[in-house]
Amino acid sequence: MFKTVLFPVDRSQESRQAAETVATLVKTHQSRLIILSVVEPREADAPAADAMASPEAVAELLQNAKKMFSQQGIEAEILEREGKPAFTICDVADDIAADLIIMGCRGLGLTHEGTDESVTNRVISLSPCPVLVVP
Repeated sequence: MFKTVLFPVDRSQESRQAAETVATLVKTHQSRLIILSVVEPREADAPAADAMASPEAVAELLQNAKKMFSQQGIEAEILEREGKPAFTICDVADDIAADLIIMGCRGLGLTHEGTDESVTNRVISLSPCPVLVVP
């Protein structure tokens, strides 16, 4: 049913918690797993990039995620993209013909103010495929 699953990751606790659901679903459906990290471009006048968004930190995040899935017998592909997270996630989902996006939720969508701020809510609105949000 879900041939290709896209799992956008960051360093959040919610992303780590969603990984268990991703592993279960990918094993159940024998899906192709794509792990994605999106780095927002730095504005020219912005201060130096934070160490968590350095190319090395992003590469480490992706390799650690791939290794974690590998230890569970799941082969995963990794992608790194630059751009606005919600738009980039949806673009990648479209490019790879994803059947499902699985992502963690920080709970920002519970208030009207949070709705506008949530990458998850934007992905839900723009996605070319179903989105599974893991609370």
